[in-house]
Amino acid sequence: MTTPTAPQGIDGGLTDYGDKEFSRYLRRSFAKSMGYSNEMLDRPIVGIANTESGFNSCHRHFPELLKAVERGVLAAGGLPIVFPTISLGEMYLAPTSMLYRNLMAMDTEEMIRASPMDSVVLMGGCDKTVPAQVMGAISAGKPAIQLVAGPMSTGRHRGERLGACTDCRRFWARYRAGDITAEEIDQVEGRLATTPGTCAVMGTASTMACLVETLGLMPAGSASIPAVHTDRLRVAEETGRLAVGLTESGVPFRDLITDASIENALTVLLAIGGSTNAIIHLTAIARRAGCEISLKRFNELSETTPVLVDLKPSGDHYMEDFFAGGGVGAVLRELEPLLNLECRNVFGETLGDRIEREKDNYVDRRMVRAFDDPISHVGGLIALFGSLAPDGAIIKRAAADPTLFEIEARACVFSSLEDLADRIDDPNLDVRPDDVLILQNAGPKSAAAMPEAGCLPMPAKLAASGVKDMVRISDARMSGTAYGTVVLHVSPEAAVGGPLALVKSGDRIAMSVEKRRLDLLVDERTLAVRRDALARSSALEATEEFGYRTLYRQKVQQAHLGCDFDLW
Repeated sequence: MTTPTAPQGIDGGLTDYGDKEFSRYLRRSFAKSMGYSNEMLDRPIVGIANTESGFNSCHRHFPELLKAVERGVLAAGGLPIVFPTISLGEMYLAPTSMLYRNLMAMDTEEMIRASPMDSVVLMGGCDKTVPAQVMGAISAGKPAIQLVAGPMSTGRHRGERLGACTDCRRFWARYRAGDITAEEIDQVEGRLATTPGTCAVMGTASTMACLVETLGLMPAGSASIPAVHTDRLRVAEETGRLAVGLTESGVPFRDLITDASIENALTVLLAIGGSTNAIIHLTAIARRAGCEISLKRFNELSETTPVLVDLKPSGDHYMEDFFAGGGVGAVLRELEPLLNLECRNVFGETLGDRIEREKDNYVDRRMVRAFDDPISHVGGLIALFGSLAPDGAIIKRAAADPTLFEIEARACVFSSLEDLADRIDDPNLDVRPDDVLILQNAGPKSAAAMPEAGCLPMPAKLAASGVKDMVRISDARMSGTAYGTVVLHVSPEAAVGGPLALVKSGDRIAMSVEKRRLDLLVDERTLAVRRDALARSSALEATEEFGYRTLYRQKVQQAHLGCDFDLW
């Protein structure tokens, strides 16, 4: 455990001019040019990492939220100093925000480490921002506390509630199938996202918020407060107050993230039917803190952890309902027999103490089921292994069709995202409803950089005939808001010569959720010939890249290692 140090305020981490007193004098002189008094400059400093951006609609309420944080810091006797970092707006970045998660983590880490702050408030929300901030704060080593954007509120369309982005996918699938008109899809487009905040369902943003709360890195009860709710402002102010306390007694995230606390987070992930993306992010977070996640242990947890939360995309409700129904605290109380209760939060409180303190809090059983009356007796996600995925793959069984769990079927292969776009709606595509759709070259080292493309659309001619789900396998990711029988994160990926790269249309694929297996049923002699041909063709490929993208391609690790760089 790291021993807390006394706050250094504006004198922390002095710029090196070879004369410390000169460095202090010069810094204070320039600080005073911003209007600070000596009294203010003598206070402990709380840095506020602000990820407001015109390219991040999830964070458009951050100016108001920031004022509340600053108010809390000032009230508690600290000096709030705001600094910007990269902001990752999920749907605004090409080719995918995942390419930039590690860059944001590096940005956050170095700004915290280099700047004179005694603690830091991390303001984030949209999918990759929270894991990036936590990763960066772990490596920076200063006391920190997370404040999330909160989920957006639902919209309405013809008497039906709408929430981005599960409902956007549902309506788009209906539009592709010809069930609704272009006029109606335009109406839906304007009604899906009507407030600031992250997706209104248990997508990646809300999943990560719930897990970071479970890890004890944010105020209890704050993960699910809607972005537009007044409690979001109150918790922002409280976060500022608490951050001042951390300047005296806080311990860094690295000391709070242990094998036990990571296992708690995995247990909650399974119980809430959370996003598959969380496996990658939690793995990266754990490894930054010197811990490991075993997918085999994850499967063991999945067999003993019930699904308790009834939220889209796996259920019927929305995050605003989850907040009103008890939120993360209600889930923790139900999971108490499965949790490591001695894990501590940033304020020193144990998880067991929190559960005891909240034992009489309200819970709506439509949102959070009792432990002995679950939605499912087993967890929402599992890992598969086999000749097609030696290092593992992930399936969200809570959002999948159980009739497709045990199959042997023919592969229909797409070699890239471009190939998928060119052929998926071709009326001459050789595909049947009982085939398996395979997407290659969409993993972390591919040109696509592991986008949320794993939930392949139904081929147009099958969608028009009423087919709504098929087994889909790829080295890509899937949005936490998506649904369907989708196998993701196949590792090692196709771009590094993994078995997925060897699959050809017509091959037989065997999947068994019961046995946790995913296999390519092709003899080794045939695979050896394909492997040799693949090696020869790969040697001819050359990608001209520069700067960060070169660093990314060289250093990014595989999905089962969290897709972090091999620098930590």
